[in-house]
Parts: sequence; structure tokens; C-alpha cells
Amino acid sequence: MKYISTRGQAESLDFEGVTLTGLARDGGLYVPEEIPTFSADDIRAMRGKTYAEVAFEVIAPFVGDCLSEAELKRMLDATYDENYGGQFRHPAVAPLVQTGANDWLLELFHGPTLAFKDFALQLLGRFFDHFTAKRGEKLTILGATSGDTGSAAIKGCRGRDNVSIFMLHPKGRVSEVQRRQMTSVLEDNVVNIAVEGNFDDCQALVKASFNDLAFRDKVGLTAVNSINWARVMAQIVYYFTSAVALGAPDRAVSYSVPTGNFGDIFAGYIASKMGLPIEKLVIATNSNDILARTLATGRYERGDVYSTLSPSMDIQISSNFERMLFDIAGRDAGVIRRYMDDLASTGGFTLDKEHHDALKTLFAAERVDDETTKAVMQELHASGGYIADPHTAVGIEAANTCLPDDGAPRVTLSTAHPAKFGEAVKEATGVESALPHHMADLMDRKERMMTLPNDLAALQARVLEGNWS
Repeated sequence: MKYISTRGQAESLDFEGVTLTGLARDGGLYVPEEIPTFSADDIRAMRGKTYAEVAFEVIAPFVGDCLSEAELKRMLDATYDENYGGQFRHPAVAPLVQTGANDWLLELFHGPTLAFKDFALQLLGRFFDHFTAKRGEKLTILGATSGDTGSAAIKGCRGRDNVSIFMLHPKGRVSEVQRRQMTSVLEDNVVNIAVEGNFDDCQALVKASFNDLAFRDKVGLTAVNSINWARVMAQIVYYFTSAVALGAPDRAVSYSVPTGNFGDIFAGYIASKMGLPIEKLVIATNSNDILARTLATGRYERGDVYSTLSPSMDIQISSNFERMLFDIAGRDAGVIRRYMDDLASTGGFTLDKEHHDALKTLFAAERVDDETTKAVMQELHASGGYIADPHTAVGIEAANTCLPDDGAPRVTLSTAHPAKFGEAVKEATGVESALPHHMADLMDRKERMMTLPNDLAALQARVLEGNWS
């Protein structure tokens, strides 16, 4: 399996290369040269298998010969199987919970940091360990988080000998639980940085550092954000496990995905390209609605970033959307360079009509404001006692708006544990959502972080200083 850049001017790499590289050297994102496919019989054969076993079937074609079957199986077992040290606290790993006659929630928050990012980042840390040991190299991870990526990445990489991790979060714009999950990790190889700005500012600093090739090579930079293909790849698996549980491939399933950076919903798109019968993918956004606006108008244009009850989606530049555009543009890198040049120079671009039409065929989208989010949380709790976090509530409302209630099963991705957003949950439902036992003392733990301005030179100077001493 080879990987190519969406902008067409970087060398092709194998899986090991793209995992360690992150962002392509031409500023593009790596995608598989070809998408592997499964037959209906292949998908039926997944019935009754464990999560780790399905993960092997789905992931192995993307890895190619960079890992032996035994090595990959060992990593997947250690990540997802509690019998081998996996830290997911539900036997199904990603369980489905029925909330209506045709509605399900796919709970993706049973991992160690209580968010869907655990599915990829606990595995990615193992890839990093294996490949750096093989090469005798050290890595510097530079990442940006709107709340959940940071804690999951830190959990996967804390204390590792060959990895230093610098994680940026927008100061004052993540929940207290999200912040403390990051800043209470005190290993010297973990440096948490609060940036005076929003998530898009943090993400822009990361991308600028990757595009500074001299700096990138000097510190051995790699990424844990979903610009790293391995992140998207790992998230494809739970689309297969959930769809098979609901009858695939013999009936189609629709998904509503709370979406900020477009990585999670892009994983669903790749699952459909691999042969999974997905009837519709719904882009669920909060007031930071660049993707819903794009689908409605064909114009992708940066706007102001608003603080909402669902802060992990407080994003106006969705990095993985570039991968989607590359595919619907017939993998024409020249088109992508034109779009991205317009975005950089004018703050937006207008989709060609055929590209806009293709998006509308594949996706639906809905913008959900904070008041509606709270109303959905309150109704779900009042009708069945279920407590949902605000991101999940955004997804539920988008599903209700965009999908028929008597069509394909409607699955909303429940991306975070409600206790991560306790204030919003209490405001909406009146209920205190307690942290799980392993995090019960989180608010009492010592924190370590630093604050930096939204300034590339200041960030790069701190990275060059290295680990805490």
C-alpha cells in the first residue's frame, strides 16, 4: 500500500512513512493510493468477531507489509482487548444503545480518556513506539486540540522513550475536565501549552511548523491530529462493527456524526468506499457551521470561531475536508492546489458545480445552536433517563432533521462521556454526571502547563528547548 499527497507534489510513502511524517511536505494530506474493498460475504464474515478481530480485517490492507500479521494483531489486542491490557471499559468496546424505534447511539467514550479519539490514539502510540525503535530515531509530536485529541494523544505517548509531545489547546476554550486530563499528566516528555487564541489558531501554528521544512527536519516532527492518516484509518473500524451489528451488508445504515475537523465523518466515507452499505452520512455542526454552509451554498469560507456548549467542534477550518475534496475532484491534485491557494489568499473558495453536487449526493448537514442542544439533552434524559454530552446532542438533532425516521437505521456517534462537559449537562438536565472511578480525583491532581501567545516563533523556540527538565 502506497500513500499519495492531496496536492500531488510530495513523494509517495508506505504506511510507516505516513505514520511518522503526518503532513505531506507539500502541505497536503496523505491518502491511500487505492482504497481496499470488501465483498458482501467478507462483511458478513465479520459477524460474531471481537472488535480487535474486525480491526485486523479492516486495518491490515492499509498497513501492507510495514508490519507482520503477528505484530499488527499484537498491537490491536493490546489496544482493544481487555484480556491483553486494553483499556476500553466495555466488553463491546464500541457498544450500540437503542434510544428509539429506529435510533441508536454508538458509544465511543469507553476508552481511557472518555472520548472517541482513544480508538486511534491508543493505537498510534504503539505504531510510534514500533517504528521509532526499528529506525533508532526520536520523534517530536506537535498537536493541536479542541479538547479531546490532546488527552488521548498524551495518554498514548506519555513516558515513551523516543517521543516528546507538545500539545496546544486554546486558552480558556476547553472544558475544565478536558484541560485537566491533559495538564495533570506530569511526565517530562509531555508539554502542555495554552495558546492565546482559538483552535484554528492552534491548528495554524501546527501546520506552519510542518511547512517550515528546516524546523520540521531539525526536531523530527510528526502529527497526532487527524491530518495523520493512521488516525482516520483506526476510526473506520467502528463503522464496520456497528453496521454489521445492525444487519449489514444486508441492509444499509445511516450515520450522524458530530463534526469539527471532518476526520471522523471522513472515516465513515472511507468505510462506504470499502463496501459498507451506508445510505447517508450527516454532518452535524454547532454554530461553527462552515461545513453546513458549504453543503448549502457551495462556498467554503472561513468565519469567526464561536464558543459553544460543544467546544470540540468550535472549528472553522476543517483539515480533513481537503481529503474529501481530493476524492470528489477525481484525485486531481491541481484542483486541490487551486482551492487551497484561494483559501490561503482570500479566506475561502467556491466549489466547482460538479464537486458541490457530488457532496450533496453523499452528505446531508445541519447546524444546531446551543439552545437546541440543551433541549435535546433535556428531552433524551426526560424520556428515557439517558444522559448525553452536548456533542452527541448535536448529532441527534441533525439525525432527526436530516434522516427519515422510517428509513435505514439511524446511528448517531456519541463522541464523549457526559462527565467531560458536566456544567452543560447539569444546565440542561439538572443532573450531576460523575467522572468514572479511575478519574474521580481529577480535580485534585497537580497541573503543569505553560501559556504562549499566538506566535510561531515563540512556539518553535519552546519546542527547540525540548522536554521539561
